[in-house]
Amino acid sequence: MKLIQIESLETIRQAAREFIEAADAPGVFAFYGAMGAGKTTFIKAICRELGVSDNITSPSFSLINEYVANDGSVIYHFDCYRLKNPAEAYDIGAEEYFYSGHWCFVEWPERIEDLLPDNTKIVRLTVANDGVRTVELV
Repeated sequence: MKLIQIESLETIRQAAREFIEAADAPGVFAFYGAMGAGKTTFIKAICRELGVSDNITSPSFSLINEYVANDGSVIYHFDCYRLKNPAEAYDIGAEEYFYSGHWCFVEWPERIEDLLPDNTKIVRLTVANDGVRTVELV
């Protein structure tokens, strides 16, 4: 388990670098946290640190965004908040993305837990009263 502190937006890129180092390799990462915990903002910072230079946006309406980093590696960013059941994720081919060997970041994974691979890494974001965020990579 790795704990990473994000004290402010000024420190988020450093936190993203720590996350990538701790993650060690691409895979599926399930991001749990309350609405407003900073999941999307943190994933955007991770994408930047992985070398994505394109505009990084929330996949709230598209459900999935695909990015290509400067080195050609592929990153998938899912937002499952609007899904009503796992079948909807299955219908968009989520399993193909999950087993692609690329970076896959999944927000609101509790909506599709039955589809996630067994080796999915759990990421929990929490916010303290002073606004400091803690990222727990399990």
